[in-house]
Amino acid sequence: MESLDRYRQLIEQFITDRARIPYSHGEIEQQTIFDRTRDHYLLMLVGRDGIRRVHGCLIHVDIINGKIWIQRDGTEYGIARELLDAGVTKDQIVLGFRSPEVRRHTEFAVS
Repeated sequence: MESLDRYRQLIEQFITDRARIPYSHGEIEQQTIFDRTRDHYLLMLVGRDGIRRVHGCLIHVDIINGKIWIQRDGTEYGIARELLDAGVTKDQIVLGFRSPEVRRHTEFAVS
């Protein structure tokens, strides 16, 4: 349980920190969405860039069976690197945005 609480704190902190960085163009709001009951954590982008509507997910991380699943990572540095820097081991991180076939060839967890 201690690991899960630590994972939740780390994920929320990374997403909150990223949300504080203002978008360089357009009128785009960054919305943090934390579902602590089901362990879903998202950073959504909502707004307009000129005439273009912006609505999408920049970061989506889940905790599934005690492991951190990165479902979407649109950041430059990468949430996996942030987690590694914070001491989370590769066997606790699943690159969910990769197929199981590709995940087998990484140093991270397959599932």
